[in-house]
Amino acid sequence: MGGKVSFPRINLDRDKTVVVTGGNTGIGYETAKWIAFLGAKVVVACRSEERANEAINKIKAEYQAEKDRGTEGIIQDRDLNIECMQLDLSSLKSTKRFIDEYKSSGRKLHTLICNAGIAMHEQAYTEDENELMFQVNYLSHLLIALHLIPVMKESGSDDCRIVMVSSAAHLMASFDVTKIQGNHLSKDKFDRLKYYGNSKLYQIMQMYYMNRRLKDSNVSVLSLHPGIVETEINRSFQDLGRWKFFFRVTKLFGVTKKPIEGAESSINAAINPDLKGTRDVYFQNCKPSSTNSTARNMVNQETLLKFSLELLKDYITEDIAKDWMPEIQL
Repeated sequence: MGGKVSFPRINLDRDKTVVVTGGNTGIGYETAKWIAFLGAKVVVACRSEERANEAINKIKAEYQAEKDRGTEGIIQDRDLNIECMQLDLSSLKSTKRFIDEYKSSGRKLHTLICNAGIAMHEQAYTEDENELMFQVNYLSHLLIALHLIPVMKESGSDDCRIVMVSSAAHLMASFDVTKIQGNHLSKDKFDRLKYYGNSKLYQIMQMYYMNRRLKDSNVSVLSLHPGIVETEINRSFQDLGRWKFFFRVTKLFGVTKKPIEGAESSINAAINPDLKGTRDVYFQNCKPSSTNSTARNMVNQETLLKFSLELLKDYITEDIAKDWMPEIQL
């Protein structure tokens, strides 16, 4: 693990608190692990507390091994400050319970890494009657951000960040607010790769509409594409002919990444001091890249925000809704 990395190996303030959704596996696991290795307090938020604790125990064992190996840049403490909280993004009720427990715990929050995501084998809907990828990948993360941004503003730090782990799949996405839920389609007509890309598009649109409102605050929002990483999300698409072909070709020619390589952009966006106050930037391989014109369209962004706030009306206060969109009537 002592090789070259694309993020700075700097010791982080021990008071810095970072939440990583889906931090128990894949890119999220490597993100949570390395940020903890560098000294921050890390909260792994995921659906299964059992799996989260297994991941934390593994991270702690790897930490001891890396210390024994003399790995450069990691802290030399007796143990890491890493814990888990239960969060099921497919349920707005569970997501709100996570929010309430986080706020009542008295924890600060300096960085929120919206990493958790899913890709479905077929059309599916949540108990809240939202298309599953739309809710897990975007809407529930938005609910967390709406409630925890005030916590970030009161953190005492002038550099708080929200990191949206999006995807280059957004480049093939389109926006039509009347078709977000996909319920106009039969199961055999539902294009899950397109709807996955759409959910990643919404994350980037969220970056833009949030930054417009946070520009005078200590909170900035960034987004990124981790690359074609060997994770469960990409494997879930391999029965699709076009994706299977693309994945095999990229793997053959060395373009696919291991989870640690995919996590580098997330870690860099979360901790690189040179990115303090950086807004509206989408990273690929730790370098700024271009988003599509649909994502950058302000009318689209505001339409998405209004639609999202209406869906979340039972889980946000009127004050929160008005803070983000004063003209809205819920």
